[in-house]
Amino acid sequence: MRWAFPIDLSGACDCHMHIYEHGYRLAPTATFEPPHSPVPAYQEVQRQLGLDRVIVVQPTGYGFDNACTLAAIGKLGPSARGIAVVGPEATDLRLQELHDAGIRGIRFMMLAGGVLPWSALEPLAARIAPLGWNINLQLNGRDLPQHEPVLMRLPARLVVDHIGKFIPPVGTDDPAFATLCRLLDRGNCWVKLSAPYESQPSGRPGYGQVAPLVRELATRYPQRCLWGSNWPHPNVVPPPSNAAIAGWAFEQFGGEPALRGILIDNPARLYGF
Repeated sequence: MRWAFPIDLSGACDCHMHIYEHGYRLAPTATFEPPHSPVPAYQEVQRQLGLDRVIVVQPTGYGFDNACTLAAIGKLGPSARGIAVVGPEATDLRLQELHDAGIRGIRFMMLAGGVLPWSALEPLAARIAPLGWNINLQLNGRDLPQHEPVLMRLPARLVVDHIGKFIPPVGTDDPAFATLCRLLDRGNCWVKLSAPYESQPSGRPGYGQVAPLVRELATRYPQRCLWGSNWPHPNVVPPPSNAAIAGWAFEQFGGEPALRGILIDNPARLYGF
């Protein structure tokens, strides 16, 4: 059964999901065995939710091997872009090849399974800035204050995952949330209002500790917010309903103008649709 947006949102973009396919070897740094989650299965989710565009994010489990992500972008076609994991040794030619294949950023996972260190952040940000790429950062948002000076001076665009991923959740008056807001005030940073279970695993269905953060961010920074399904909800057991998790997020955004900005306009500008 197809779930539909309450309004016409042609061009809506899922800014965070992953593809896992049998036949692609996991890196030694992988922290779990992912489920087989191929492109046709995700396309069913797109049809169910009415999503036209997608950003394929390199899973941490594949380390620096972006083959599965690049193949997925190719299968999904012009409506897809991607985020890769690229090391400091990558040549300018390789970066251009990735750009031509649809890559628009480098993922920095600063939690278990990540393969890039903090020391690589600024050098890589300087190299990708001319391409218009972004640094896609996932960390425990409670650590944002200690990294604020570095993040404030990044020359490239910055995208922070999963509502800041404060573990455990913080209030809107917390210093760590204030750091996220200062990054957004800078005008070169975006935040994904996605995957509330990453901060509040036992929060279904309303995620009462995370919902106030989403509402605050969507209200204060409608031009700096994105949304992603986080399909196939890696390592979340049992996985949430795709329609329910999308519906929860959209209810927090505050109406049609915010929905259009977060789902269509902001991704189009950031990822080059």
